[in-house]
Amino acid sequence: MNRHHRRSVRLRGYDYSRAGAYFVTVCTGNREFLFGNIHSGKMVVNDAGKMAELCWQKIPEHYPDVAVDIYVVMPNHVHGILVIKNQTDVGANNYSPLRNPPARKQPCGTSR
Repeated sequence: MNRHHRRSVRLRGYDYSRAGAYFVTVCTGNREFLFGNIHSGKMVVNDAGKMAELCWQKIPEHYPDVAVDIYVVMPNHVHGILVIKNQTDVGANNYSPLRNPPARKQPCGTSR
């Protein structure tokens, strides 16, 4: 298997549920271009990219002690800064992504 392995940039022993600003990157599975494409040097989001933006903006609705700051949606990932306002249980953990995550019943921002 020819996978790139990076050294973790997490501080050993640091409690990532502590109040503060955190730079977060969320990648698509297999780094597929699911959120749009770059055209003439600019990101053009598709419907999935718009959904990623909407979900990012709605994080405070799900986690009231977390504020969203600046973010950018790229073709295969989202970069952003989340601000944990208080020392609370915000669901932070050190888990790796699930290999076969369960299917979501309803995506963020949609109604059925």
